[in-house]
Amino acid sequence: MMYGGWWQIVRNFLFSKANREFLIFLFFVGLSGVFWLFMTLNETYEREFAIPVQVVGIPKNVVLTSEEVDTVRMTIRDKGFTIATYEYGDLLPKILVDFKTHTHTTGTGIITAQELQKLVYHHLASGSKIISAKPDRLEFSYNYGAKKLVPVRWSGRVIPEELYFISHVEYSPDSVTIYASEEKLDSITTVYTEPLNYVSFRDTLSIDCRLKKIKDVKMVPDQVNVSFFTDVLTEERIEGIPIKGINLPEGKVLRTFPAKVAITFVTGVSLYRNLRPEDFTVVADYKELKAHPSEKCRLYLRNVPQGISRARLETTTVDYLIEEQTTTE
Repeated sequence: MMYGGWWQIVRNFLFSKANREFLIFLFFVGLSGVFWLFMTLNETYEREFAIPVQVVGIPKNVVLTSEEVDTVRMTIRDKGFTIATYEYGDLLPKILVDFKTHTHTTGTGIITAQELQKLVYHHLASGSKIISAKPDRLEFSYNYGAKKLVPVRWSGRVIPEELYFISHVEYSPDSVTIYASEEKLDSITTVYTEPLNYVSFRDTLSIDCRLKKIKDVKMVPDQVNVSFFTDVLTEERIEGIPIKGINLPEGKVLRTFPAKVAITFVTGVSLYRNLRPEDFTVVADYKELKAHPSEKCRLYLRNVPQGISRARLETTTVDYLIEEQTTTE
């Protein structure tokens, strides 16, 4: 009873004079839309398509050192119906290029645009025409397994918060294997990450990043993890660093007064806890004293551990005495 009542209301609404006219209006609007779409799709259009290209049939002893899959961009002209089919259908599959057909003895392979067009035409409708292809040819490189292990280093901009600094960097892996021509293998000593951009951090920063590509070089793996370890900056002082004489002739001894000095420097809290005076080298040069005699000798800070900055001697000149070393038979 209730269902019949509702159906009666809907029927009266749909078939009333005003609503009947509105439905007829909608019918003709839809019909005109279909007609317009049909006329539009029947026009001739040009559309650019990106078609992937892959080299196949690669021998087991060959390594591609360039990108395995490249892309060619082709502009195709045809009716709108066909262009829509190419765009939304699966009629333009990946182009497969045979390795043996396009390789040369120089370790490179070349596929011309004309050859690519022939392969694409196999998948086009009879009325379709290729207007242009970019680039005008595709190249790939290969070798027969020549490789080299090289270290990884980061590149870019990585800056921690104020009062913090990067104490050390770890890579996982710290080296990668590269495949390339003998000439490139000889010239490459390090590979770098893609530029990093991280600022204002204080805790350890761990990043998975890709390696910066090098033309005709294959990297295995092509992605690494880089960890930046931070520490708090502190200005410190270490005493008791011995002064060493250098360039002394045999039989002579340089004695300084005092025999040990102190230095100040900036470093991380963690690193400072493990520092010893023996980690630093302070010298006085006999050659300089001989060339420019003086009552005092000048001191030089020669070596400081990694992670130390703004290191300076508290005393730069000291009294000295050069003695003849006696030998007993």
